[in-house]
Amino acid sequence: MSILRLMYITNNPDVALIAEKNGVNRIWIDLETEGKEERQKGLNTVKSRHCIDDIKIIKPLLTTAELLVRINPWSERSQKEIDSVIAAGADVIMLPMWRKVEEVQNFIKTVGGRCKTLLLLETIGAEHNLEKVLRLHGIDEIHIGLNDLHLEYKLPYMFELLSNGKIEEICNKIKPTGIPYGFGGIGMIGGGFIPSPEEIINEHFRLGSTAIILSRSFCNYEKIRNLEEINKRFSDGIKAVREQEKIASHFTQEDFLKNKEIVCKGVEKTLELMRNKS
Repeated sequence: MSILRLMYITNNPDVALIAEKNGVNRIWIDLETEGKEERQKGLNTVKSRHCIDDIKIIKPLLTTAELLVRINPWSERSQKEIDSVIAAGADVIMLPMWRKVEEVQNFIKTVGGRCKTLLLLETIGAEHNLEKVLRLHGIDEIHIGLNDLHLEYKLPYMFELLSNGKIEEICNKIKPTGIPYGFGGIGMIGGGFIPSPEEIINEHFRLGSTAIILSRSFCNYEKIRNLEEINKRFSDGIKAVREQEKIASHFTQEDFLKNKEIVCKGVEKTLELMRNKS
């Protein structure tokens, strides 16, 4: 049975420890700021204000979870940033917003095997150059970012990338290489989302994904504040995710195709609601 690697973004030490205790596999420090505000202007997305000191604080606290750090897009400043992030204790470095093969080559060379490399595929350029990038040595993982990729395609809803087959197309390119890959994120199961987190998890199993982000709607600790309540949310929420994984692991091909159809109908329903509001 495949188990999804769960990732959660926080620079709060208390929340990081709660997340780890309840089964989150990676705590995510987010240093990406360059260009993000402009790309996601007006959207209700997470725009973190983390810093390298957060790595130094949280890394020594972790015993089972890895520390993932998203750096800024490749630039002339990347060498210094990567060296600083590795020195601070990162286990995995994520490169966002890459478009060219050369950017990935430079990233791999600069990391130089000192920690794991994770490519965040979230641009049309990255998608177009994926087959060339997959021939490179030194890529440990790939995650498909739905937020920025759906913006690049000028789609109104990020899960349209699932219903229109784009995510499946990308996954099918990565799968033969054996490089682990994941996509997107989920909120709390039972939260009334369309498509539901259960249906999204089923799609992860159908497509061979091994990683997913627990989104802000899974646990928005900036609003909840109370640590006991945060702990309960993680405990209940992750148990529900793992239960759904057990269900999905026994799906037949027919079950997966039925679920895919439900996801497509859910996306269309959401798009219709969005059109009616505009």
